[in-house]
Amino acid sequence: MRRYETIVIIDPDLPEGDRTSLLDRVKEIIAQQEGVLIQEDLWGIKKLAYEIRRKPRGFYARMDFCGMSKVVDELERFCRIDDRVMKYLTVLLNPEADVEKIKAEIAAAQAPAVTQESEATATAQVPEGQSQQAQESDATPAAQTPEGQSQQAQESGKEDDNTTES
Repeated sequence: MRRYETIVIIDPDLPEGDRTSLLDRVKEIIAQQEGVLIQEDLWGIKKLAYEIRRKPRGFYARMDFCGMSKVVDELERFCRIDDRVMKYLTVLLNPEADVEKIKAEIAAAQAPAVTQESEATATAQVPEGQSQQAQESDATPAAQTPEGQSQQAQESGKEDDNTTES
C-alpha cells in the first residue's frame, strides 16, 4: 500500500452539517476503495493566499490515508464534481507504507503527550495546607524580579570595579 495525504479546502460558508456530510463522504470513498484512513485533521477556517471563487477564506481539512492509486483517482473525481470543494491536493508520502506500523507510531506519539498533560495538571494543583502567598513566593523569587535583577547588576558592577583597581 501507498501512503497519501490529501488537503481539501471547503467552502467556508457551508453549514456545519453539510461540511460534516462532505467529510463523511470522503471517508466512505477511502473505505470503499479498500483504503485505510489513518488520520483526519480539521484545521478550520483560514485565510487563503489568493481568492478562490471570490472567497478570501476556506475551511481546511487534511486526510492521511493508505491505499492504492484507485483510492486517489476516486477521491479526486469526487472533489472535481462536488461544488462544495474549492481546492484539493493529494501528495504521495510513502510508496511502501505499512498501515499497522503507522498506526502504532501514531499511538506511541500520542501516548507521551497525554502523560505530559496529566503531569502538568497534577503539578498545577496545590496541596491544601499550602497558602496562596507561599505559591506566589515560589513562583516569583526575588532574584527574578526586576528590582532583584538591578540589585544583582549593581553588585556585580561593584565587584568589577574592585577587580579593575587592583
